[in-house]
Amino acid sequence: MLSFHVLLLDAASSGPIDYLPVILQLIVAGLFVAGGIATSQLLGPKRRTKDKLENFEGGIQQTGNARQPVAVKYFLTAILYVLFDVEIVFFYPYAVNFRQLGWEGFVAVLMFVGFFLCGFFYILKRGALKFDD
Repeated sequence: MLSFHVLLLDAASSGPIDYLPVILQLIVAGLFVAGGIATSQLLGPKRRTKDKLENFEGGIQQTGNARQPVAVKYFLTAILYVLFDVEIVFFYPYAVNFRQLGWEGFVAVLMFVGFFLCGFFYILKRGALKFDD
């Protein structure tokens, strides 16, 4: 019981000074970035020719309009990738704590994987990943 009160006193006595290392690290990082940019501007070559001032388009001459419509399937694939990629992140806490979670945690992860696979098979059945056109 005594240690609980000590923890409460320690938590109550913390203040803004506890954030000083984080603030100092942000200042040092900002100065490092600003110093690198300033150094490259001061020491770098400054040959401004007509060719260097032109926009670079990947070396291919532009033909036609760049504002062509993009298929919705492209965006759907990108959104599905992000969705399933983010779901994979939820496996990390289980991997770190799997021994403490025991069988209940294992069943919860199996349910998560089951829901994950249901969603995956649903999008396969709906043809979201077929690129016929």
